[in-house]
This record gives sequence, C-alpha cells and structure tokens, in this order.
Amino acid sequence: MAEVSRILQSSFIPSFHSHPKSHTFQSHPLSFRRHPIQCSISTTESTKARVAQKIPWGCDIDSLENASALQKWLTDSGLPPQKMGIQRVEVGERGLVALKNIRKGEKLLFVPPSLFITADSEWTNREAGKVLKQNSVPDWPLLATYLISEASYLKSSRWNNYISALPRQPYSLLYWTREELDRYLEASQIRQRAIERVTNVVGTYNDLRLRIFSKHPDLFPEEVFNIETFKWSFGILFSRLVRLPSMDGKVALVPWADMLNHSCEVDTFLDYDKSSQGVVFTTDRPYQPGEQVFISYGKKSNGELLLSYGFVPSKGTNPSDSVELSVSLPKSDKCYKEKLEALRKYGLSATECFPVRITGWPSELMAFAYLAVSPPSMNKQFEEMAAAASNKSTTRKDLRYPEIEEEVLQFILDSCEVSISKYNKFLQASGSMDLDVTSPKQLNRRLFLKQLAVDLSTSEQRILFRAQYILRRQLRDIRKGELRALTIFNGFRKFFK
Repeated sequence: MAEVSRILQSSFIPSFHSHPKSHTFQSHPLSFRRHPIQCSISTTESTKARVAQKIPWGCDIDSLENASALQKWLTDSGLPPQKMGIQRVEVGERGLVALKNIRKGEKLLFVPPSLFITADSEWTNREAGKVLKQNSVPDWPLLATYLISEASYLKSSRWNNYISALPRQPYSLLYWTREELDRYLEASQIRQRAIERVTNVVGTYNDLRLRIFSKHPDLFPEEVFNIETFKWSFGILFSRLVRLPSMDGKVALVPWADMLNHSCEVDTFLDYDKSSQGVVFTTDRPYQPGEQVFISYGKKSNGELLLSYGFVPSKGTNPSDSVELSVSLPKSDKCYKEKLEALRKYGLSATECFPVRITGWPSELMAFAYLAVSPPSMNKQFEEMAAAASNKSTTRKDLRYPEIEEEVLQFILDSCEVSISKYNKFLQASGSMDLDVTSPKQLNRRLFLKQLAVDLSTSEQRILFRAQYILRRQLRDIRKGELRALTIFNGFRKFFK
C-alpha cells in the first residue's frame, strides 16, 4: 500500500505570496511533447467530484514490471548493489524483500543524493522552475508542481522510470469524495482532518492557478496542471516525502527507499548517513531471504495512517494508536463567555479534540475538563486551566482540584459515551451499507472503503471502551470513598448524640 517513512503533517502547505521582481523572464516554448490530461471537474467543486479520467502516468499499485524497470534505472544511475528486491507482498501489495540474510543492526539502502527529488532538483522545463522560484513558492507546492511537470514530459524527463513506478492513484483520503467521507467516517474525527486536507490542497492549487499558472499558460497549461493532477501529486507527497534530520531537515522523495512498507513492530527510520553519503536505515531485527523488510512511518495513530497512506493496521497491532476525543464547553454554563475568553487567549476554542490512548489521556484534556466543570467561585483559576489545556503554554499542566475531580471524570466519561454511541450507530448500519449498488466496480470500491472505515472505527471504539472502563472505575472509587467518609461521619454523629 503506502510505501515510505516519516512525512510532514498538519500545516503542510504554507500560504505564499508572489513577490514583484525588477525584471521579467521571457519564456520560450520547448520542443518536449507533453501528455495532455482531460479534466472535466470544477476546481471549486473538486471535493465532491469524482475523477473524470485516470492519470496517464504511473502504474497500478501492485505492478512489478514498472518497479523492476525502476530498479534497473536506479542501478544504472548509481544505486549500489542491494540486499533487497521488489516483489509482490501480502502487506503493501509490493515491497522490498530480503534477497540475502540481513543481520540486526545492519545498514541498508545507501541511496545517494543524486537520486533524491528535492526543491533544488533540476527541471526539464527550466523556465517553469524559475517562475515558481521567483514567486517564492514553498517546498510542498513546488515539489507537487515539479512532479506533474516531470510526469508530463514522459521519457524526456530524467525521472520517467521513477514516475512510471508510482501509483496512478495513491491510497489517500484525497481520493475519497465528500459524500464518502461523510458516509464512512461520520464517527471519526479523522473525517474533519481529511476535509481540511482536501480543502488545503484545493486552496493551494487555486492559489497557484490564480497567481502563476494563469499568467504563464504556455508553461503551465490547464490540461496538465489541474486539480486532478494536483490531488495525485499531493497524494504522492503525503505518502512518500521524507524529512532527513541529518540534512538539516531537508524534505525529499527518495526513489527505492519509498518502496519500503510500514510495520508497527519496527522502530527504524530513514535518514541521511554522512559517512556513506546516502539515505540509509538500520535494521532493528534480522531478516531471512524472502522476508519483507519494514521501516516505521512514525508513531502515528490508525487514523493518521489512513489519512496519509490509505491503510489501517490490524486490530491491536499499533501501540501508537489513539482516538481524538471531542469535548466542549457547555453553552449553558453561567461563566461560558469568561471561560471562552480564557481559552481564546491560548489559541483554543469552545470545542477541542484531545488524543486518548489505551494507556490514558493527556493532562491537557484534564485541564480543559477542569475549566468546563469549574463553578463561578473558581473564576480566578480559569486562565490557569486554559493555559494548561494549551500545548502552546509552558506553564504547569498537571493541575489538580480535588473538590471538582468527580465532576471532571464524569465530564470526560460523558464525552466518551457520546463518541461511542456514534461508532455504535455506524458499525450497526455498516452491515447492510452499499449492498444496493448495481455496478460491480462501484460496489468493490465502496466495500473497500467501508472495510477501511469499519477497521478504523473498531480500533478507535476499542480505545474509548478502555477509557470508559477506567473512568467508571475511578468514579466508583471516588464515590466509595465519599460514602465511606459519610458513613464514618454519621457514626461519629450518632456516638456524640
């Protein structure tokens, strides 16, 4: 499925503005022949539209022919002999498999910088690259445009063999329609993050189109640079772009390395090795010939893995799994405005989401809950609570207010049970969902998406059930303690009577 390592998250596409220059660059048409793409969707409605036509470059995700051609090209281009080869695999459809015995602690890959794609890579259409850099386009949209440009030149591009081995349609929530996101992810907070990601990609494309593409139609023709090709290129970046700490955090596409699939059971990452002058990773377990070799894409939840890579790990196999729990200030609160003002001071709103794991929940969630249930008599602590609920604050976060501890735990429990009810509703309805579709192709797609959603919902619901159990037990202990204290108090009172 997905084939890479750590990627950038959240605010991935910085906004940019074109800067006026004291000179203009005269463009000249090149003789390279592009492969046109027909796209019949509106950019403003792209989140609802379906792909009108397949991207003409790339390959099916399980293609070995294109991957073998990539391996030969990489070898001819300076990739040293490898102990791994590309094969069809059970986890990921295609991946790198050990060809020889591999020891624990052994360094593999050694992909040289000459085979990286970075913001500094040379463009086949040099004039297009110059225009983007003159307009100070950030790395992410620059690389997205670069991929499309190089893909459109087919064999005239140095990267043709690499692009031909990329999936024609990356596994990504970018390819889910808004209807599908609403239908299958209605219970999960990942739905909102997916909508925001699609919105960011569409907004970035529109910004580029208005500021640059429309002013240079000879360099950026709309039949090539359109919203569908940008969804493809950003899908590739989300699932394959790596940050290399040893190269001052430079982001890059690293051919060959991005054929490695993810396992929650390994803890090894890609990085640049200065001594060998290449991207490597160090194995944390031995491999026998024929075994698939894995790396980690990072300590991500199942929702985050679905968001960027399009897969959900098997139930209970991801120790980094978490679920986003939504909590809100009650609008009926007498101090609602005062509490909301305190939250806004620290960049928070009346409704926030906090990650809950099998092992528990963060102190920020407790702080928000303290603020939500605190009475007017604690108004002097409102700002302290809001600050502790914010990850932007350096103040002490492990606040304790024993007098309202029971109310806080009940508040979090109520929020968990609201979320659990949403998962229950979806999972109960999923059994008969999509059985009325007459087209086999459409049915297969919907069943595939539904299965991903069911797997995600089951894993997130499991975490909430665990939190529910812990909260109920803590509340029971508190109430038993209160009852015991009350019994002792009443005993003393009767004694003195």
